[in-house]
Amino acid sequence: MIEQDTIRLLRECDAGIKMGVASIDDVSDHVRNSHFHDMLRTCRNEHEELKTEIQEQLDRFQDEGKNPNPIAKGMSWIKTNMKLTMDESDSTIADLMTDGCNMGVKSLSRYLNEYKAADERSKDITKRLIHLEAQLAEDMRAYL
Repeated sequence: MIEQDTIRLLRECDAGIKMGVASIDDVSDHVRNSHFHDMLRTCRNEHEELKTEIQEQLDRFQDEGKNPNPIAKGMSWIKTNMKLTMDESDSTIADLMTDGCNMGVKSLSRYLNEYKAADERSKDITKRLIHLEAQLAEDMRAYL
């Protein structure tokens, strides 16, 4: 049970990080404020560091991880592009990113509660990812 919950939790973190990185990549070229752009780049790098750590853990279980749900990813891409077509401002980008971060925090918290038997290391990674998402959402407030 511990191993199954650990793998499942790590997979959800993997999918969440891939979704977050893709979202940052989708908006980065549209950001005008240099501090905002740097903040997103820093957050993306932190996501990549956690992704490496997650992959190392998944490798222990000979697991390839998980990609984001293609429908959710597609819907996110469509929403982002539609909103940016109508208003390509930093405020719009901050709004989109805040929504994504909040969804990530909510989903990861649910998975953390669902996979209670996961090992402490995977729970710690999940908590750090939740914190990273929550911090980015808070940092976005300055640009709303």
